[in-house]
Amino acid sequence: MNEERATGLVLRTRPYSETSLILHWLTPSLGRVATIAKGARRAKSPFRGKLDVFYELDISFARSRRSDLHTLREAVLRHTHPSLREDLHRLEQAAYAAALIEQATETETPLPAVFAMLRGLLRHLDLHAPAAPAVLAFEIKFLDELGLAPPAGVGELSAGGRGLLETLRAVEWTEVGRLQPGAGLTRELGRYLGVFLLWHFDRVPRARRAALLEPDAP
Repeated sequence: MNEERATGLVLRTRPYSETSLILHWLTPSLGRVATIAKGARRAKSPFRGKLDVFYELDISFARSRRSDLHTLREAVLRHTHPSLREDLHRLEQAAYAAALIEQATETETPLPAVFAMLRGLLRHLDLHAPAAPAVLAFEIKFLDELGLAPPAGVGELSAGGRGLLETLRAVEWTEVGRLQPGAGLTRELGRYLGVFLLWHFDRVPRARRAALLEPDAP
């Protein structure tokens, strides 16, 4: 089996047997990959405390020749994004971004820009209270990267909505926290992007409403 190395963000995990763990990763150079961490659930495992959702690690894994589930060999923890474990809304926003990535991208295809976007969002959430504009910024940047740039729909968005779309398209993650658009414009753009996502992907991850902090929105 060939061994590969990458920096990865854990998108999700699930138990495998009483002792092992399956992890789905987003990496810049290899795209989305899945690994099994054998024995990771044992008390004395070298993986203990290192593998959890949205952790960022440097990893090495042995590539399987028979399946798309590879064997994790080493994991060096770089960042845990602790604020996500202190605030449910932060976690919901990160989970929605991960679900959208998994729905809209192919496995084992390099995704350096998408990796940078998710890392940017996670680091933003570490420093700022959860707010809908961060999620909308992620959606717009993600769609742009996929070649599906949402137009500033002249007949569907107000002038303010078009301006907010273009602002979120261009803004750096370090500046997103400074934006304070009105709630009306945020809802307008959220509805517009929701229709756009549904048109292109046939469905939108169920976590979107909670991520936009409007769980009861129609």
